[in-house]
Amino acid sequence: MLKIYNTFNKQKEEFQPINPEKVGMYVCGMTVYDYCHIGHARVLVMFDVITRHLRRHFTQVEYVRNITDIDDKIIKRAVKNKEDIYSLTNRFIDAMHEDELALGILPPDIEPRATGAIDQIFYMIESLIEKDIAYQCKNGDIYYSVRKFKNYGKLSGKNLDELEAGIRIEVETSKQDPLDFVLWKMAKPNEPSWQSPWGNGRPGWHIECSAMSCTHLGKHFDIHGGGIDLAFPHHENEIAQSEGANNSTFANIWMHVGFVNINNEKMSKSLNNFFTIRGVLENYNGETIRYFIMSSHYRSPLNFSNENLDNAKASLTRLYTAIRGLSASKAATTEVSQRFDYEERLTAALDDDFNTPIALSLLFELAKVVNVERKKDIDLANALGQLLKKLGSHIGILQTNADEFLKQGVSLSNIQIDNKIKQRNKARKNKNFCTTPWLTERHGYDPTKAGIVLEDGISATTWRRK
Repeated sequence: MLKIYNTFNKQKEEFQPINPEKVGMYVCGMTVYDYCHIGHARVLVMFDVITRHLRRHFTQVEYVRNITDIDDKIIKRAVKNKEDIYSLTNRFIDAMHEDELALGILPPDIEPRATGAIDQIFYMIESLIEKDIAYQCKNGDIYYSVRKFKNYGKLSGKNLDELEAGIRIEVETSKQDPLDFVLWKMAKPNEPSWQSPWGNGRPGWHIECSAMSCTHLGKHFDIHGGGIDLAFPHHENEIAQSEGANNSTFANIWMHVGFVNINNEKMSKSLNNFFTIRGVLENYNGETIRYFIMSSHYRSPLNFSNENLDNAKASLTRLYTAIRGLSASKAATTEVSQRFDYEERLTAALDDDFNTPIALSLLFELAKVVNVERKKDIDLANALGQLLKKLGSHIGILQTNADEFLKQGVSLSNIQIDNKIKQRNKARKNKNFCTTPWLTERHGYDPTKAGIVLEDGISATTWRRK
């Protein structure tokens, strides 16, 4: 039984899709005016894990994740760079895809762009105007009338009067209520614009996601997700727009990924305390970053630090060391899976609101069994090693060749190291221990300074990164 925490109801619920054979999920993606940071990485990784697990349960999962490629921040950055807006957004979209690949993230089934949904945005705004939930101001902008939507605030639990008391008064606006939000902005000089029924302009941020999600998943779908910072006002406004236009429940389950913190403060570009994915990739590989993100439950705060990344790196090293040197098993993996209950328990952990910390702990439990059986029953160890890799695939790790992973990040090339290992093995065979390379620093090289660990087996020496 798959249970998901629904932000809307503030509790875990048994997940029952609208169509038993097909799940529809929409996740708010990136606004592409800069490189993605680790906060973005958490959303990308966790919804990748969620999608992988949903696909183990359901015949078809349609995962839609949008790209916001028209926005005030994008226009401001393009002006600052003296760069064409489409050149800017395409450049950062390509960079985002590179980051996703490094993190082992599978692409969404559909990746719509806001600029490709202009006609759908027109249709939804027209519907809201016809129902008298939206209106045009004297300056030409179109606004949504918040007080005309019953139960506004039902996702976030915010009260309209409290919101109005705390709202900042806007200058030079003709909107009817301080709480109202923009659907369509009239064009300003030298800004990108589209011809609309109300004049040249561009869409507001909130209406873009309403139009894209309803276009690809219908008026009513299963899961809507994103970062917790989007719950209000973005997702609240999406509900108001979509349900106001369609007279239908928008999404059944709302999922939100928690903040990544630095010194107990939210990581964000606006606070200028963020680390880009590609910046962190200079010191840690993508699988290590992915492991670090999964080490905390997706709804809990995640504390970013080099120490936590080092711990993730060490943990992955232990798992890869457990499967290193094991081969395809003579014993069927399915038989081993039935004999040991690790797959069943991992599935149960992920069924409980995608509890990745528990899932990771089960991988370590299995790795210990692999290490024990390696000394007793190599065929069983091989089978258990294959099972460990299979379970790792459910959350997107342990799919790299173990030797390749364990040899990453050293200062010498693999060929140089292998040549030194050959010399060492030859010296060991001849029992010439005084001249064995890397035995001590005075013999030519200290492996610890290169981040290398030598492992002397019965007949030969192998190596891995520290």
